[in-house]
Amino acid sequence: MGSIILTSPLHGWTTVMDDVPDAVFSGRMLGDGIAIDPLAGLLHAPCDGEIMILHASCHAVTLRGEGGVEVLMHLGIDTVALGGKGFDPLVTVGDRVARGQPLIRFDLDAVAQSVPSLITPIIITNAESFRIQRCVTGQLVGVGEGILYLEPVEAAVALVATTDGANRATSTLCVPMVHGIHARPAARIGEAARAFVATSWLVKDGCEASTRSPIGLLQLGIRLNDQIDIVATGEDAAAAVAAIRALIESGMDEIEGAGHPVAVQPMLSGSRILPDGALGGTLAAPGYCVGTAHWLRVVDIDLPRDGQGIDVENQRLNDAIHVMRQRLTQSGGHDADAAIRRAHAAFLDDPALQHSAFAHVDAGRDAGHAWRHACRDMAGTMRAMGDARFAERADDLLDLERQVLHILTGTPDEVPSFPPGTILLADELVPSQVMALDTHVVGIALEGGGPTSHVAILAASRGLPMLVAVGRPLFAIADGTPLILDADDGLILPDPAPETLAAARAKVVRRSQARADAVASAAMPCVSGDGIRIEAFANLGSLDDADIAMANGAEGSGLLRTEFLFLERDCAPDIAEQAALYGRIAARLDGRPLIIRLLDIGGDKPASYLPIAAEENPALGLRGIRVGLAMPDILDRQLRAILSVVPHGQCRIMVPMVASVSELLAVRQRVDALRRELVIDHPVEVGIMVETPAAAVTAAMLARHADFLSIGTNDLTQYALAMDRGNPAVAAGVDGLHPAVLGLIALTTAGASTHKRWVGVCGGLASDRLAIPLLLGLGVTELSAAPHFVPDLNALVRRLSIAECRRHAEAALQLESADQVRALARRFEEGLSQ
Repeated sequence: MGSIILTSPLHGWTTVMDDVPDAVFSGRMLGDGIAIDPLAGLLHAPCDGEIMILHASCHAVTLRGEGGVEVLMHLGIDTVALGGKGFDPLVTVGDRVARGQPLIRFDLDAVAQSVPSLITPIIITNAESFRIQRCVTGQLVGVGEGILYLEPVEAAVALVATTDGANRATSTLCVPMVHGIHARPAARIGEAARAFVATSWLVKDGCEASTRSPIGLLQLGIRLNDQIDIVATGEDAAAAVAAIRALIESGMDEIEGAGHPVAVQPMLSGSRILPDGALGGTLAAPGYCVGTAHWLRVVDIDLPRDGQGIDVENQRLNDAIHVMRQRLTQSGGHDADAAIRRAHAAFLDDPALQHSAFAHVDAGRDAGHAWRHACRDMAGTMRAMGDARFAERADDLLDLERQVLHILTGTPDEVPSFPPGTILLADELVPSQVMALDTHVVGIALEGGGPTSHVAILAASRGLPMLVAVGRPLFAIADGTPLILDADDGLILPDPAPETLAAARAKVVRRSQARADAVASAAMPCVSGDGIRIEAFANLGSLDDADIAMANGAEGSGLLRTEFLFLERDCAPDIAEQAALYGRIAARLDGRPLIIRLLDIGGDKPASYLPIAAEENPALGLRGIRVGLAMPDILDRQLRAILSVVPHGQCRIMVPMVASVSELLAVRQRVDALRRELVIDHPVEVGIMVETPAAAVTAAMLARHADFLSIGTNDLTQYALAMDRGNPAVAAGVDGLHPAVLGLIALTTAGASTHKRWVGVCGGLASDRLAIPLLLGLGVTELSAAPHFVPDLNALVRRLSIAECRRHAEAALQLESADQVRALARRFEEGLSQ
């Protein structure tokens, strides 16, 4: 038997089952299918068949069609409670009906006013016998248009691409990527699809999305081990399917951490007691401030109810999108602003979004309402996926909605001005609102939001302390209420007592003065209070970072991340490109040491052009130096580029993710061979990055062959504690001050000292004020921090006695939890202020 086509029984908008506001249907308890939001009050037969069931309330009917397919059509949600009022059945059980024949007439307006929703599920109740090949969603359909394409299970496509005489190819596979299809993989699938003439789409659970639409692919919510179909039609359909399948099977585990259900409760790092009256939130951008509460309340933009005709409204929408595109591509500002504008531009040009918007216009809506519906439909679907990162990206769509509507209505897109010392409160913010804030705003607290959102990135780039996910208690704070916002400690204190407020203001003044003093003395050598030399370096990831580091008194760079050269491109950079960039960064450092980390790729940082197969656990697979050793051409090109930098000797080489002496020796042998080939006489230092417990435990063996050891505390922590810092269910427990991590650092410094090798830290702990005294007490002599933090690092070290830090570290190693260590560290910090 061939495909079975079900045509639309209603005139209306099709949508996925997940959008049905009833768990019985969205959870597919009765079967899979499609839903329609009706625009007319007449239900028709989707195929030839026989009426099996007509509900007593006449709101639902089931028929058996060709091939035995059983189709339930349920008009509206909770319509059974109407007892048949508003429904007029035109058939009875046992009747034979033809495709398109009217079945039930219903009063659209009366029913709509009496129930939560008119959305109508069309369900295949014997779904075990049929596979949905294609599901037409997100479109305005008329009665009789094909919406569901079914195939008997026994005729399902095999796990290889097959082509029929109509130049159609399909392939079924299970998704191997640990993170599923997120934004970057979706974009890469689109790039692959555009290389072919064929039209192609992915199908999951009967719902489809064009491979050329990143938003559409995101809406499918494809996760690890999901079964999907790749379908293509056209002259090169088989080649397109094969290419897309190969790309997916390659294991594209993109995005900075896995997606996880929003409903997962984060693991608490320990018991936390808030001060009386304080509200807790999630740190999104660090800092501490005192100010006055002011709410940013945004209302929907008023739109005209009547349009000027389809042609005019289409042109208005097209013109507004063009203006928005120009604004996004021409605006300057912070690096973070530019990156987020690029992301917004990609959303703006997404074909699924534009198709939906223009389809709304064709259905009779004006340009504004069409754009609003398209953006909110897609944002709603993304938020309903149960993934925190998708929910945060939905905010970007709503931001685009608002900006384009301002263009359409000719209204100013302005954030209100606020008085000096404002702590801005809002239920949520969108990126463009943060970009428009003036210097009167000193902090932000949101009822919702997420810590990895674009809003959080923008706040951090502006130095604005920010808390998110404070929850509904935030709404109790009135405009004008005095506030203390301690983002570092995850709390906001409304209307504090006068003495508490005075102490907080004094703390802000002290911090501000300390920062000014630190910047003013940033060029001074970094020496502890008892005369021990400590190197204050900066972590770099771009030329701009090098400029910031120099402006803040960095004595060199303890980590140049080279991944920025290798990611977001179709092929690896050649020797000349790498050498030129390394040389420019070295020149910006004006002869100061530059430690270049060899390519640390794989895991959560994949490159599409590297043939890294799908892995069940990429964090424990082919990543770091393992990639370079497995692909020696990539490694040799990078080594040649580093060795060519002048002045010779300024650059040092750091090997990432080392777990054994043999890995280090293999790199050393390549460096020595290339030095001989290039006739380089000067010594080249080669060190390792200690990120695995194995490297920490065998530090003495590694130090015999390494010139230095630098600890990457971020990865070392998650490997030591067996916790993924990208997993919100456990991320709160990923704390580098856990005694186990401190113990590994102690092992590293002790092992390195047997061969008189210095040990540095280039991970997040080097920028943590509470951690720095402990690191120095454990024997670390080089700290490579975020460029902006270098003056604060230098100033803090000058106040420390290394002898006291050693006693402090010894006490920390005896504690039982990271919370206990942090409490000890706070007491130590308070003692420095006395």
